[in-house]
Amino acid sequence: MIRFGVHSGQQYTRFDDCLALWTRAEELGYDWVSLFDHQRPPLGGPDGPCLDGPTLLAALAARTRRIRCGMLVSAVTWRHPALAASIAATLDHVSGGRLEFGVGAGGADLGYDQYGIPFPPAEERLDMLDEACEIMRGLWTHERVDHVGKHYRLVGACLEPKPLQDRLPLVIGGGGEKRTLRTVARHADVWNTLVTDIDTYRRKQAVLRGYCAEIGRNPDEIRVSMTFRAVLAEDEALVEERKRERLALLPAGSSDLSEYLAFGTARQCVEALLPYVRLGVRDFLLGLRPPVDWETMRIFAEQVAPALRSAADESGPVPWNEGGQVLDQPDPADRVRR
Repeated sequence: MIRFGVHSGQQYTRFDDCLALWTRAEELGYDWVSLFDHQRPPLGGPDGPCLDGPTLLAALAARTRRIRCGMLVSAVTWRHPALAASIAATLDHVSGGRLEFGVGAGGADLGYDQYGIPFPPAEERLDMLDEACEIMRGLWTHERVDHVGKHYRLVGACLEPKPLQDRLPLVIGGGGEKRTLRTVARHADVWNTLVTDIDTYRRKQAVLRGYCAEIGRNPDEIRVSMTFRAVLAEDEALVEERKRERLALLPAGSSDLSEYLAFGTARQCVEALLPYVRLGVRDFLLGLRPPVDWETMRIFAEQVAPALRSAADESGPVPWNEGGQVLDQPDPADRVRR
């Protein structure tokens, strides 16, 4: 089953603004909505807004009912993995068993300098990530955990209550081919990356399959997830205008530019995503930052998502009509009611 989600982040000045996005995502029939777990995201500048990740996720999970609630992803530099495991278990209870908890080795964040938080070299952080995954899974599934590693030590460690889900999905974010993908093969239920060109993505998949073969794991056990951005319009005449409006909101040289997969109509977005569907990607997460592009959010849910679901079904083609609209659109409210 293909899932479609919104990656909202938390660069908001008011809780109600983020809640409005999550509520709308559920109304539109999205399957997933997620935060990141930065402290001071570089894109917002040295004094930009950023609400706390786990606290915000708990509040949003308590105010939604159906949608999967994701953390994408929490850096191992912020918390001891036992504390992260406890936070995740609590979030799973708050959400009624809808959490998908992501971890990563961490990247650029102004919080390290501003708050004096240590930021070890990449090799050390990757070691920490591998240990953290083992510790979190152990605490979620075993009565007691002993662990003596290079970075962490647990003695008779207990975590109660356990998560509601029998296996809380552990998402690992990143595409590093030497270390991160090896950790994905060992520990991940879901592998998430930012969008890349198709040849690069195909190579990373091959590397991951190789690591799975080394440890005897079936790579099909790992759900493949991709985060991207897009600017969509109802017809081609509006595309350039909408593109200019959205890109004007980004600072010069923004790293977000590389994450935009499509500037176009719903049909063009489907054509851009189809090669990834054929490579086995099953979670497509639309990145949205404030000010939220509500039009793209709506078009993606109402036209792109059903067309891609149809295309993934080998029994039929993408159901476009002559005007470029997808046919037989499901009522998003029906999905919420179900």
